[in-house]
Amino acid sequence: MIELVRAQKRYKGKEVSCYVDRLTLNRGEIIGVLGDNGSGKTSFLKMVMGLGRLSNGTVQVDGCPPVEQYSRMAFVTEEGSWLPGMNSQAYGEFLAEFYPRFDPVRYARLLHSFELEANKPIRTLSKGQRAKLELAAGFAKRADYLLLDEPFLGVDGTTRRRFLNELAAELTGDELVLVATHFVEDFANLFDRVLLFHGGRIRVDAAVDELREQGISIEELMTEVSSGERDGTYY
Repeated sequence: MIELVRAQKRYKGKEVSCYVDRLTLNRGEIIGVLGDNGSGKTSFLKMVMGLGRLSNGTVQVDGCPPVEQYSRMAFVTEEGSWLPGMNSQAYGEFLAEFYPRFDPVRYARLLHSFELEANKPIRTLSKGQRAKLELAAGFAKRADYLLLDEPFLGVDGTTRRRFLNELAAELTGDELVLVATHFVEDFANLFDRVLLFHGGRIRVDAAVDELREQGISIEELMTEVSSGERDGTYY
């Protein structure tokens, strides 16, 4: 379980980029972290991951600061954590040293599935290929908490669907998955819950099943939030 209490992230000389008064995130959920560019999604994920210092408040992962739970967490971003000169195989070996649960078999299988050559230098890969590499690396960590920050930028629709099939088939149901993405349609059937951000705050916290019962689509709700027409919470 992840708990945020009056958690605030502020960058020097700027307005508050993200503020969460009180929020509980439970394992076993796939949660969409949605909103326009600059709405606070990435800052929120970084707060949860414990990247950088909070300006105020607390974030706890199973009762501990995130930095004490890194072995159980995976943060997938297009920036990556590979070092210059590495190829995909060396990257996997590097990650295995820091993540006890890292699964080299799953990693190799995903590299093959994404048509990535294990011995090709990462610096020579295209943006889309590097995105595939980060997805393979993140998924191979077998983390209890998986945070995906726009994981599909530069990735074609076929690869997106292939990864989503992998995600649906191999999750045990005990993980917490947070996904910040603009490809809402691809994930709509996987999300259990959505957090809609605008202006650095969560404007809607909605259970997807209850939205469906009310005949409200995620896309419609996002439009209302971004336009200021909707500012409330669904349960």
